[in-house]
Amino acid sequence: MRITVIGTGYLGAVHAACMADLGHEVLGVDTDTQKIAALQDGRAPFFEPGLEDILVRAVGSGKLRFSTSLQEAAEFGDVHFICVGTPQLPGGTGADLSHIEAVVDGLAPHLRRDCLVIGKSTVPVGTAARLAARIARLAPVGEAAGLAWNPEFLREGFAVQDTLRPDRIVAGVTTEAADTALRAVYASVLDLGTPYITTDLATAELVKVAANAFLATKISFINAVANVCDAAGADVMTLADALGHDTRIGRRFLSAGLGFGGGCLSKDIRAFMARADELGVGDSLQFLREVDQINTGRRTLAVDMARELAGGSFAGRNVAVLGAAFKPDTDDVRDSPALEVARVIQSEGAVVRVHDPRATYNARRACPALDYAEEAVKACEAADMVLHLTEWREYHEIDPFELASVVRTPRLLDGRNVLPLDQWRAAGWTVRSLGGADR
Repeated sequence: MRITVIGTGYLGAVHAACMADLGHEVLGVDTDTQKIAALQDGRAPFFEPGLEDILVRAVGSGKLRFSTSLQEAAEFGDVHFICVGTPQLPGGTGADLSHIEAVVDGLAPHLRRDCLVIGKSTVPVGTAARLAARIARLAPVGEAAGLAWNPEFLREGFAVQDTLRPDRIVAGVTTEAADTALRAVYASVLDLGTPYITTDLATAELVKVAANAFLATKISFINAVANVCDAAGADVMTLADALGHDTRIGRRFLSAGLGFGGGCLSKDIRAFMARADELGVGDSLQFLREVDQINTGRRTLAVDMARELAGGSFAGRNVAVLGAAFKPDTDDVRDSPALEVARVIQSEGAVVRVHDPRATYNARRACPALDYAEEAVKACEAADMVLHLTEWREYHEIDPFELASVVRTPRLLDGRNVLPLDQWRAAGWTVRSLGGADR
């Protein structure tokens, strides 16, 4: 099929490359000329494992190319995927739909033949129906330019895998033709036995935000329990392991620590609450306010524990922070708990030096006042304490004996509850962890 992917950020770049890898002819479209030039050269504008290999292969084969023209997209494509961002509104909690509306307003007037516009962006329920009417009104071909909603479920660090081998495909459609087109797009993925769920537009919109709300709730639940474990002298990691054996609960996303960040969970649960308020059912999602507060409270707790470990004050202390990305296997620092903790500690008088295997460039742009090191050991030189805040594998493999020889005082706060703390104690470190009762 001839597919356009409009918006080449995290979602769009991955989707475009993977659709080409599946054999479609793909045109990626964006207003950012520098990003388009990089992608056309086979260079990914962000770090995502496996993406650059697929990108190079797709561009080299001629299956994938890029443009800045929505008119060209309309003339080229039979199917148009909208993959632009829906960030939180400035000064509010709802979703900013201006980018997706701009795409519709720019694309629809050029739609002169039968086609299908497919939304992948995360939007408040009701958006798709409104956009469908807008497209039909603006497109010369009228209602022959249909609309469907196909939410994305990508995990940063696993986005290529999640596109080529997803755990499900959700198709919100209003016509049999739209369903047939989506099945054709994903034919080779469906051949692998991937579940395909056909539903209405509103349900498809809600599936994504409900999934993110559930994941956020699960993370905040175990972090709330971690607070009780800390007070009672219990080990939340062992508790989580025990809970995880219950198949109704499961172990994934049940790890206590610094909490979630990134560009999705926080803004999505806030937009979900805002839309529920608009629909008159805001009381149904009141618990998500607690979920959000518990999550942000973990950052405050980490700062408080680090301050206590420092002897009550950060003034004059050297603090090493291991991790800047909001999670491992990405260079994304949006709403990063690690960077927020580092920034607050610096504001209280500490000299903070940060290391991250992939996110240093983005971290410098977001927090230029912090110091940065190219190597983890360099970040820890003469440190009065080390904070482990993003669970990159290489931090798990650090030799605590070697690191003890470069710090000024061997103190460690494990904000992710994954380091082998017995080994660190054996190397002479004073250790604390969030909810682990210093296991």
